[in-house]
Amino acid sequence: MEFAVTVSSRSRQSAIGGAIAATRPYAFVLLATALSLIAGIAETSAAEPVFPTGSRLGLVPPPAMVASRAFQGFQDPGTNATILLTTLPAAAYEQFDKSMIPDAMKKQGITVEHRTPIELTDGKGFVLSGRETTDKQHFRKWMLIASIGDVTALVHFQVPEQDTTYSEQTVRAIFATLAVRERVPDAEQLSLVPFRIGELAGFRIEEVVPGRGIVLVDLPPDESPSDPNATAKARLFIAAMPGGPGEPGERDNFARVAFSQISGIKEVQLQDGGPLRIGGQPGYQILAKAKDAGTGTDVMVVQWLRFGSGGFLRMIGVARADTWTEMFGRLRSVRDSIN
Repeated sequence: MEFAVTVSSRSRQSAIGGAIAATRPYAFVLLATALSLIAGIAETSAAEPVFPTGSRLGLVPPPAMVASRAFQGFQDPGTNATILLTTLPAAAYEQFDKSMIPDAMKKQGITVEHRTPIELTDGKGFVLSGRETTDKQHFRKWMLIASIGDVTALVHFQVPEQDTTYSEQTVRAIFATLAVRERVPDAEQLSLVPFRIGELAGFRIEEVVPGRGIVLVDLPPDESPSDPNATAKARLFIAAMPGGPGEPGERDNFARVAFSQISGIKEVQLQDGGPLRIGGQPGYQILAKAKDAGTGTDVMVVQWLRFGSGGFLRMIGVARADTWTEMFGRLRSVRDSIN
């Protein structure tokens, strides 16, 4: 902001000097406030984005917020304010941009008051701000929807109504630090599942369900697991499941029922089935020929169940029939490396 002052005489200079002297304490306060604000913005801009474990999205969180262990985002233990990060395919942004999002949110009890654009370093987006009322509490809410990198980013910022720590300006400044990394390191993704995989056998990580399971895929080196048109030769789904058969004699029927629930295949012809030891624990294998339900491609399917105390590990491998000889050996290498 610029001020232009024209001085035409000594007396006027004296009058202005007296006025400045009289208002100096207030000017000092305003100057200190401005400098503090500028310093805060500069500090936020200079800080590096923090990426929660397993998330491709990151941002510079406010000082009171820490990365959550329960979800991909941040939380303020003192105020219960939260930031939730979600990624969707890149094409989703245009659908959000053209859709009646406020109407959809209103059905969830969220009242959208404003929609405003926001400038991002590596993308574009807009912010929806409003309020939500639940049975027990009232919240102020902001949602950033952005096209950044090769994804659509959804960033939810929620603050209890009575909290005054996070202003509109503060939230938008935090949103402006949004960043996306090219990929999440394998070790970081593997740390999110409740078992350890010692050998990937050339497979790549396609998807992780934190606390539950993982999907591995075999792809050419120049194709990305996030590409919906990728030409996968094989996939392996691994999940830790609660429960299981109560008695050893029930494992055969339990395994066959579980196999019948596998989706995405048709014209199934069972080839083999029976108990075996997996990782030193009792297990069960079912092997079958089938066709891919979408493309009609001939595939081979194997299901391994590894039974433990109070739960079991379920592994489902699906591979093109013409690659089965190679893939079956690699699938077993992964299976046998799991602790």
